[in-house]
Amino acid sequence: METKKTICNGGCLMKKVILMCGPLSSRSGYGNHMRDIFKAIHRLDKYDIKVMDTPWGQCPRNALSGNEKIFDVMRDSIMKPGPKGYELPEQPDIYIDVRIPNEFQTIGKVNIGFTAGVETTIVSPAFIDGCNKMDCTIVTSEHSKGGFTKAVYDKLQQMPNGQQQKVGTIKLEKPIEVLFEGLETDKFYSKKSSEIKTDIKKTLDNIKENFCYLMVGQWCKGNYGEDRKDIARGIKIFLETFANRPSMPGLIIKTNGATNSILDREETLNKLKQIKEMFPPDIKLPNIYLLHGSLTEDEMNDLYNHSKVKCFYMITHGEGFGRPLLEASFTGLPIITSNWSGQLDFLDSDKSFLVGGELQKVPKSVVWKDIIVEDSEWFVADESQTSNSLNFVYTNYNKAKQKAVELMKNNIEKFSAEKMSEKLDTILENCLKGVPQQVKLNLPKLKKVGTKEAELPKIKLPKLKKVTA
Repeated sequence: METKKTICNGGCLMKKVILMCGPLSSRSGYGNHMRDIFKAIHRLDKYDIKVMDTPWGQCPRNALSGNEKIFDVMRDSIMKPGPKGYELPEQPDIYIDVRIPNEFQTIGKVNIGFTAGVETTIVSPAFIDGCNKMDCTIVTSEHSKGGFTKAVYDKLQQMPNGQQQKVGTIKLEKPIEVLFEGLETDKFYSKKSSEIKTDIKKTLDNIKENFCYLMVGQWCKGNYGEDRKDIARGIKIFLETFANRPSMPGLIIKTNGATNSILDREETLNKLKQIKEMFPPDIKLPNIYLLHGSLTEDEMNDLYNHSKVKCFYMITHGEGFGRPLLEASFTGLPIITSNWSGQLDFLDSDKSFLVGGELQKVPKSVVWKDIIVEDSEWFVADESQTSNSLNFVYTNYNKAKQKAVELMKNNIEKFSAEKMSEKLDTILENCLKGVPQQVKLNLPKLKKVGTKEAELPKIKLPKLKKVTA
């Protein structure tokens, strides 16, 4: 594993090696986060980055197919496994694992776990054990941090008589830090609809309504009201709010299920049909438009900025961070969302529309061994408050837009990619304090000594005395 060098006084200081493990090429939330972390480290120009690229479920692994220069750097950083897996010529100075904590490994001199945690109230014992293996864990929000710090479990041991006896507690014992997912201001920003150059413009220009709400997020598994983003219930509330009106807004949903396949699209369309069938046939419902599959960052920014897209709307059950919400705020879109979880780090009730509700025990359909704990809770938005917020934005758009512009200015200042790099730099420097630097020493040049007898130095040896028995 070769490392580049930088010139410094007193010698040549080697760049420290960072080995990252995670879904770098995946089109997924964790894939986005992995790429953000890579960019933040690369921007510092202090480390030599190597990557073990891993899959993320069934998500496509083509996120590095674009022409951006940073994608070339990422592709060049990906290590190729050999017959026996990944073979490292030396131990990396820092090992960064961007996955869920029960998958964390310890490979480096310093080991750091990056995770979004879970979106519920507490994390599993397996997550706590994973974090306790690392020197430090970095999460995306104060909400996520709370899920780790609040979780305490009994540590049980099987006794000879078959009973279990408490022998201690399982709780977080290692440091945990919060690092937001910063956005690049040349990728997400406000612009006029006339400046849109991608195919998104043509697609949205064909929509009949001039006022549309926008949902963005993966439609996860679960029955009505049980998918994590609460997309199904959010759609139903929207339809109920604007049904039978003389003038109705539209709803654009940018989503997909487990994959971006044609079968997935048909299943998504079938879910939409089932929600509409919950209403009597004589009720006139607003139109819903589906954008299925992946969009580039440029296309997403154009989607947020199109003149027909007026408001971002998502009553999620919980977010580790809520990246699409931050993206929308960078473009000045009014935002309606849940008043709970990760997005509260960058949203407030003065500049966005935060819907109240209550915490409820997670349904059995989403309980996931070692990940989502059966006794944990998530947020359920109040339907009446949600409807009121939808109505307010529709009838008082200028006021809503003014709040959104103020939020945009604040978030661009505080949550940019550059600010993320600055904070990450401090975290990494603190983690590295115990690791010695590798410095190439400037040794003095040795003079060549001749071989002729006259050139050799003469050394006077002491005379030896004979010893008698």
